[in-house]
Formats: sequence, C-alpha cells, structure tokens
Amino acid sequence: MPNTTRTLAGRQVKPIGFGCMSLSWGYGTRPSDAESARVLERAVELGYDHLDTARIYGLGHNETLIGNTLKRHRDKFLLASKTGIIVDGDKRRIDCRPETIRTALETSLQLLQTDHIDLYYLHRRDFTVPIEDSVGALGDLVREGKIGAIGLSEMSADTLRKAAAVHPIAAMQTEYSPMTRNPEIAVLDACRDVGTTFVSFSPVGRGLLADPALDMAALPAGDLRHGMPRFVGDNLAANQALVAAFAGIAKQAGVTPAQLALAWVLARAPHVVTIPGTSRIDHLEENFARWEWVIPADVSAAVDGLINEQTVAGGRYAEAMQRTIDTEQFEDA
Repeated sequence: MPNTTRTLAGRQVKPIGFGCMSLSWGYGTRPSDAESARVLERAVELGYDHLDTARIYGLGHNETLIGNTLKRHRDKFLLASKTGIIVDGDKRRIDCRPETIRTALETSLQLLQTDHIDLYYLHRRDFTVPIEDSVGALGDLVREGKIGAIGLSEMSADTLRKAAAVHPIAAMQTEYSPMTRNPEIAVLDACRDVGTTFVSFSPVGRGLLADPALDMAALPAGDLRHGMPRFVGDNLAANQALVAAFAGIAKQAGVTPAQLALAWVLARAPHVVTIPGTSRIDHLEENFARWEWVIPADVSAAVDGLINEQTVAGGRYAEAMQRTIDTEQFEDA
C-alpha cells in the first residue's frame, strides 16, 4: 500500500514537507529573493502542506520571505518555526527563558505576517533553564492562540519525557537519515510512547546521499558542511564510496537516490515525517514526486547493511557545536 498522510500538530499532512532553510542560509549560494519566491510558490502548487522555518535562518530572512510570498496561501499549509538560538550582533546564544520565547514569537509573527504559528519549536536545549519552565511558557502561548502546538529540536528522550509531563509535545525534530542513526538510540521510541511525531531533518544526508560526487572545493566558504567532520578529507572519501553504492541500490529500485533516502526514513515508523530542504525547483519536485512510494523490505535491508552508524566516517558536528546538542550519541562517537 502507498504512504498516506500522517498526523502532525493535530493535522493530517503529507509525510514529506519542505525545509525552507536553504532559501536563506546554510548550503551553497543563497538564491535571489525572486527565485526563492518561485520555489515557495511551486511547493504550495505541488501540494506541500508542511513548511518549516526558523528565526535563525538568515537572521529573519527566511521568515520574512515566507511571509511576503505565502501570506495569501496561509490556509494551505502547516507552518512551523523555531526559537531558542538568539543572535545579537556578532554574538550567538541559546536562550529559552520564558520572556525570551515570548519576545521572539512576537517578532516571528510580524515577519511571517500571521497571527499564529501552527507548530513552534525550541530549536535547542537551554541547559541553564529547566525544560519545564520553557515548555510552560509555550503552553501559555498555546492557550492564548498564538501557537497551535509545541515542538522540540535536537533534544534527548529524557528531555522529551520531562517536557511532555508539562504539556503535550507535538513534534521532535532531529537529523535522521541512513547516515545519521542517533534517533534510533532512544528518541524514536520516546516519541512513540508519549504521542509525539518525529520530524526528520536532513534526510538526504545534507545532500551527500543525493550526490556521491559532491565537490566541497566548489562550495562557498560559508557552507555549513565545511565544518562537519564527515565532509572533510578521508572521511568524505570514505562516505562518497558508500554513497556511490547507495546510488546503485536506488537505480535498481527505480528511484533517485534522494527518493530512496526519503522512503527509507518514512519506513522507520508511522509517527515519522520528514522535511528535505532545497533551493532548487527540480529538487523540490524530485523530493515530492514519489512521496507515496513504500520502500520494499529487501531494499531497506540493503541500505541498512551498507550505511549505518558503524560504516559512516566522521561525526555530525565539530566538538564545539556538538556540546550544544542534547540528542543521544552512540558510545563510540
């Protein structure tokens, strides 16, 4: 049977949404606002009904872009945004104090040109503030009608359970792909146990699963992948060999490598959705074209045997960034 819609923040959405970050920041060269607007319009036209953004993406640029482009389509998609990573000038901090959350939300509402955000995440764990206090503040915003549901990002199973004891948590967002298996340690099960949808970001391995010939030297200096261990030197070469074999599995299955990666993620559990990102219309269309396709068990097993936490070279993040992440790590990481 083909994939069907899945539950997120009390709504039925297609299992593949659109992560909008690349339109403003992170990977490659930022497209023009006009091109980004075309990508967003095409996403709605195709039927994407879950769009994900954050204040940190382009320091408000991404939210502004969505507000300017899609305000007339506001009823056609579930809108998710995030707070918790705060930038003041050249300084960046994680701040999930109740007063900061409220101020950040008001700014996001203005930029997005809406009176409510359907799903509002804490982007990172603030280790100086009890998660119960931060979630309590978000619960107040739910009761006021300014947000529809609460999400957490890059947090542990223990943090999720503590948060869910204060208020229902609609979503937990963490990197998940054949290359990044950390959610399998505990978070996927915790989400199932407390009724939280798991939202997979970077399901195509930050682009590597779709492009075994990725040329890091051709990427601009600001591309996030330059600072990620698995995209450097011998690690990259080893991972590209895995990805070349992965592309062969995809070809045999009659799908593109990106489509195979997305189907693999969605097959992990019925409470999983995913939000691949791109700044290109052709990739946007490719990611969505086979959203109903269910990966056969033997194909999934072939992927598992090829790419997993033991075969991928290099960690997700450099040490300084990893210290800000609450998600569980494998013991040998």
